[in-house]
Amino acid sequence: MTLPRVAVICDFLEEKWPSMDLVGEMLFTHLQADHSEFIAATRICPSMRRRLTLIGNGAGSLFNADRFLNRFWDYPQWLRRRKAEFDLFHIVDHSYGQLVHRLPASRTVVTCHDLDAFRCIVDSRHNSRSRLFKAMTRHVLSGFCKAARVTCDSDATRDELLAHGLFPPGRMVVIPNGVHPDFGPDPDPLADAEAAPLLGPASTNAIDILHVGSTIPRKRIDVLLRIVAEVRKEFKEARLIRVGGDFTAAQQGLIRRLELAESVIVLPFLQRSVLAAIYRRAALLLLPSESEGFGLPVVEAMACGTPVVASDLPVLREVGGKAAAYCPVADVPSWSASCVELLYEKHEQPDRWSVRRTAGIAQAAKYSWAEYTKRMVALYQEVLES
Repeated sequence: MTLPRVAVICDFLEEKWPSMDLVGEMLFTHLQADHSEFIAATRICPSMRRRLTLIGNGAGSLFNADRFLNRFWDYPQWLRRRKAEFDLFHIVDHSYGQLVHRLPASRTVVTCHDLDAFRCIVDSRHNSRSRLFKAMTRHVLSGFCKAARVTCDSDATRDELLAHGLFPPGRMVVIPNGVHPDFGPDPDPLADAEAAPLLGPASTNAIDILHVGSTIPRKRIDVLLRIVAEVRKEFKEARLIRVGGDFTAAQQGLIRRLELAESVIVLPFLQRSVLAAIYRRAALLLLPSESEGFGLPVVEAMACGTPVVASDLPVLREVGGKAAAYCPVADVPSWSASCVELLYEKHEQPDRWSVRRTAGIAQAAKYSWAEYTKRMVALYQEVLES
């Protein structure tokens, strides 16, 4: 019997989007490990062709020009030449929707993580982009809309797609992300040893407030910094650990104005096992974003036994359930009060704190990459049969 040939189409690794890389990696890994009797999967992840930058760090106008050429010319042409090798195509990042134009749309699945990539043409409040950028976005969106099926990480993302009339409900399905097995509450001596030099020696008095993610505007780093400054008025030893690259110039200026320079540690995106060790060392994870598609740090932190305070968004309530604490977006007094209350609980009510950690671990256990892949395979079969 000839098995259906599925292409798992991933982002360019050079773009350094850890969450997108994680989805492609976990899907492919579980297709091979759990479903190889039914699916012949191939991970598609070509190297970015360098034209204007022979070496690059993922930033700057020349690198962005190379990204544009690779996304809109090289990758589509590369796929067009290979499309006869596969029976079904799964684009794991909706911002690569332009690839559908070069594929048999009736056999293509796209995963939508959020609406950020399309925001400038579906939301008048985000109308500051250039005409060229909007034209590029329309090309991506028109390809996305051709797909046979769209999967969403959350009900909230699906509902937003429906609200904007971007995709018919009968061709959408919600399949939540999973949690990588590296994220758990138990110590990992090797990873813990790697994390120690990054944070300094562990101390019972340490209060590390953690943020994981990029510094793009919707992450509201400005709010995060103001929260930490307020918490430090009550807990002088509190510091911010931020994983995900450098602050912008404006954010660095705010750090100086808030006199936080000596109370902030900035780390790059880390190997997952080391990131898990950082989660375990943290007192709290904060996610003050004004919008999210899933909020992967929420479940990663909870899986490691770290309590979470998140923005009161439908998607974050969906993912964090009753195990997380929620505050209104950008309401710094509410955030700082919640953080202070939780930190006192940690020090003065250890039994209650233990219950909170246990609830988080149980909530995170609901999210499995094995289950994600199982449901995706069922969708593949439905598309192939239709």
